[in-house]
Amino acid sequence: MTPSLDDTLIALADPTRRAILARLAQGELRVTDLASPFAISLNSVSKHIRMLERADLVRRRRAGREHLMRFNPQALDAAQAWIETQKAAWAGALNALDDLLKAEDIEGSPP
Repeated sequence: MTPSLDDTLIALADPTRRAILARLAQGELRVTDLASPFAISLNSVSKHIRMLERADLVRRRRAGREHLMRFNPQALDAAQAWIETQKAAWAGALNALDDLLKAEDIEGSPP
């Protein structure tokens, strides 16, 4: 299943999940090590990890009985592309509005 933009944005909306990603950006971690600094249960951290996995922001590999997690930064590409498209559209619209307001100011100013 390919993650949707909604899955990515929902995953990034939570500060705990962003903190998990920040920790994983430093390197691969066992789930228990990943969960240790959080003042929530291991079960709660696991739920956050599942949300991140659904968005493909985190990948899991098993080594024996251990589950190792790593950050998948490529999963941010679709969100970044959407944000850049929105940014460009808004910049164009705001520049056009600015030009229109400047033209009105020039036309309305006394000779």
